[in-house]
Amino acid sequence: MAFMEKPPAGKVLLDDTVPLTAQIEASQSLHSHTEYIIRVQRGVSAENSWQIVRRYSDFDLLNNSLQISTLSLPLPPKKLIGNMEREFIAERQKGLQAYLDVITTHHILSNCEVVKKFLDPNSYSVNYTEIALQHVSMFFRSEPKWEVVEPLKDIGWRIRKKYFLMKIKNQPKERLVLSWADLGPDKYLSDKDLQYAVKLLSSCSHPYIYKVTFAIANDSSALVIRPFSEKGTLKDLIYKAKPKDPFLKKYCNPKKIQGLELQQIKTYGRQILEVLKFLHEKGFPYGHLHSANVMLDGDTCKLLDLENSLLGLPSFYRSYFSQFRKINTLEGVDVHCFGHLLFEMTYGRPPDTIPVESFPPAPSVFVVSVLECILTCEAMKNGMPTVSRLLQMPLFSDVLLTNSEKPQFKVPTKLKEALKISKECIEKRLTEEQKLFHQHRRLTRAQSHHGSEEEKKKRKILARKKSKRSAYESGEEHSAKYSNSNNSAGSGASSPLTSPSSPTPPSTSGASSIPPAPPPPPLSPAAPPPPRTEAPMQPSPQPDVSTSRGALLSSIQNFQKGTLKKTQTCDYSAPRIS
Repeated sequence: MAFMEKPPAGKVLLDDTVPLTAQIEASQSLHSHTEYIIRVQRGVSAENSWQIVRRYSDFDLLNNSLQISTLSLPLPPKKLIGNMEREFIAERQKGLQAYLDVITTHHILSNCEVVKKFLDPNSYSVNYTEIALQHVSMFFRSEPKWEVVEPLKDIGWRIRKKYFLMKIKNQPKERLVLSWADLGPDKYLSDKDLQYAVKLLSSCSHPYIYKVTFAIANDSSALVIRPFSEKGTLKDLIYKAKPKDPFLKKYCNPKKIQGLELQQIKTYGRQILEVLKFLHEKGFPYGHLHSANVMLDGDTCKLLDLENSLLGLPSFYRSYFSQFRKINTLEGVDVHCFGHLLFEMTYGRPPDTIPVESFPPAPSVFVVSVLECILTCEAMKNGMPTVSRLLQMPLFSDVLLTNSEKPQFKVPTKLKEALKISKECIEKRLTEEQKLFHQHRRLTRAQSHHGSEEEKKKRKILARKKSKRSAYESGEEHSAKYSNSNNSAGSGASSPLTSPSSPTPPSTSGASSIPPAPPPPPLSPAAPPPPRTEAPMQPSPQPDVSTSRGALLSSIQNFQKGTLKKTQTCDYSAPRIS
């Protein structure tokens, strides 16, 4: 069975770089132990979440596996007596949550296999070392001249990529590295184009690209063989590490943090920018630049793993640049990753946060000026500079390159078109992921602002004002209703006085008698209509009925009998006798 004949394997195209978050929701005591119910979420979508149940012993096993990193992790200590008390369980739950927060936010720990299996056992149940051995053994059946010396266990950060130290049978002293990788979520090339493109890597010749001895791919994975370098990668140089040691041991907690010399920074930076420019001009997507993907050959930097983008593997720094919508092309991704690499070369460690607010003292102000145009908040908002612009900056413009090897990398036109379409698909998925992250960040900020103490105080003050205003308005409404009812009563009492046809009722009490109303004036003859004019007629003002009624009611209520004048009445009704 040849390597090209795909072996059976349960395949899931999962992006391993999407961060996992974990929140302990509850705890339950069962007999002599306590179980913690944990909600795990992949990415920003709450729908992509699940529950797991873990005991303290599971946390302890995980912590033992991570001790190789030599990091001091905040796992709560064991307790044999009183470990079932309610107060102790609540306190331990807080400590375990703090432990989960540390390992899920640490860039290297969060991507290692033991952490992924602890949080998502269903997605990471496959033993990729065994699958890799199956593929490698099939390869040896068709290529018997190769032989495995030893597996290089966990020297890389990828879960689905394995390494083996190799040799050629007739050249036993020469050492090579075989890397096997599963296909990733960004694999958009057809199987035929993928196999052709991977084979093409061995024909690539460039002074700053590490030589590929052999490369082959099928419809599920790829296998690449390169010369082994005892000197290691640029990351090994920065961290003073041994190339064969596990990734966690080499890079998680370096004993000494020290950057490179200024001349090394300038030379290595210029060489890396030159090869990025070459790949961009060829239309060959990369997107996987970091210091462990740069091999050192003497004083020359050479790029590794050109096959990663062909296989659809996600980038080491994807969880960083997927937060910023202006980094939406593979060229922009390469420049952003170069900023991480330059920071690491300068300070001997990765940046604490992205974006970087301020930079420590550097060997040259020109280093800081390059970092500022890539890693600051302003750079994230405005977008990444081009590789050509970086090459023109003072830090790299005066570097003399002595290597005279002529680059050779012929990519057929048909494959170029396929690579272009693949690149566009990779960028589209990145843009969609950035959009989701942006929406989630806006929602989180709104919820945080709404739940802040200051906002709560503002809402309380507004509620009080609204309550007072509604009470005041209801009082005014009640007064208006009372006034209207009085006005209605007043208008009913005065109607006999204002009606010219109704007689005045007799007074029943002297104190409240009302004088008879004077007779209405005689109607005057109608005046002739005024002559027409061009000016428009102004509407006559309407009397305010409520005001006149109120005045009449007031005059009735204030009436005093003593103010009336005394009159003499001549009674002529008696009969006169002459």
